Amino acid sequence: MKNWSSTAGLLKNECPWLADRQDALRVAAFLRIPLHTLDFEKQYQKTVMKYFFNEYKKGRTPNPDVMCNKEIKFKLLYGWVIKKGFDYLATGHYAKILSRRHSERVHPSEESQTKKEILRRSDALTAQDDAVGWRLLRSNDEFKDQTYFIYNIKTQQLPHLLFPIGGMKKTAVRLLARKIKLPNAEKKESMGLCFVGKIRLKDFLGQKLKPKPGPIVLISAVSLRVQPKQSYHQKKIAASPGQSPGLLAMTGKMIGQHQGLQNFTIGQRQGIAVGGGGPYYVVKKDLKSNTLFVTDNPDDKALLTKEVQLHSINWVNASYKLQTTNFKLLGRFRHQGELVPLVISKIDKNHYRAIFHKPQKAVASGQSLVLYKGRECVGGGVIG
Repeated sequence: MKNWSSTAGLLKNECPWLADRQDALRVAAFLRIPLHTLDFEKQYQKTVMKYFFNEYKKGRTPNPDVMCNKEIKFKLLYGWVIKKGFDYLATGHYAKILSRRHSERVHPSEESQTKKEILRRSDALTAQDDAVGWRLLRSNDEFKDQTYFIYNIKTQQLPHLLFPIGGMKKTAVRLLARKIKLPNAEKKESMGLCFVGKIRLKDFLGQKLKPKPGPIVLISAVSLRVQPKQSYHQKKIAASPGQSPGLLAMTGKMIGQHQGLQNFTIGQRQGIAVGGGGPYYVVKKDLKSNTLFVTDNPDDKALLTKEVQLHSINWVNASYKLQTTNFKLLGRFRHQGELVPLVISKIDKNHYRAIFHKPQKAVASGQSLVLYKGRECVGGGVIG
């Protein structure tokens, strides 16, 4: 897939799509199979990059890799696969699929299958009811697990998908590639923004969002009951996600100037250019006053969140659509983040409430909260 060709804002003045296509050509020739090249650049710009810039403009912290999987890989590419009559879409994601017979499915090339079994699985492709019994699981390689990025997969898509390396460690994948002499066996891991490459976030955002300087204020959180009067930098601001509005006032002094709130996210430590003191951690971004509030206390309660609301919910396990109140799950709000206990309840058709068992640090609006039951990824949503 060709999704991005611009080199503006990249750490290296090259976009990886051309090198990736050359590698794919070499592998296809090695395997003696045809290679199809699909150009989704316009759609990627419209659905992924527009979302990326708009979210930062609104002060949120988006995850473009999640959106890329949702809108490009498992929508456009998946649609092309089905339209062309292929049986499966196989990708290199570190994830696993459990069949309705509750035995972990492996790539067809790794086990001999009877004609009866092949026909049974083919029947599952055309029967949406069968798809309900299929589940998405975390990979064997916990560090590389990518279920966080693909929680928007639809239930009925699961029988059509193959994740051949989901049951392998990264080291084993590399050894196997060398053993069978794949031309790209020594290829380095892809890094950075999905299909774009390694970027300087500040420079990349600067293409669309112009610098807007504003004050950096060092805060201390105090009760409003003992803070009856407020100066310019002591005004009450909206609470962070999960904090009770009205309980905290942000007080403090101006210690520096930022060059745009889009360059920061909640909990961020790096990049807060203030001479002397610190380190500092981002507590709040106030778009109305264009103020960045920070703390020099890594354990500041202002960094903690107990409760969040979710929108754009997708349930990979369709049975959870029927539940409405207080079901216990595990969740993580960043890739490779800790799995933490929480309770989910339905607010309305499009919104859910998640209450963490213990307050969590540096939860930012716009991040995805992905939900698990044991090793199964049951779904997720976007933090409002």
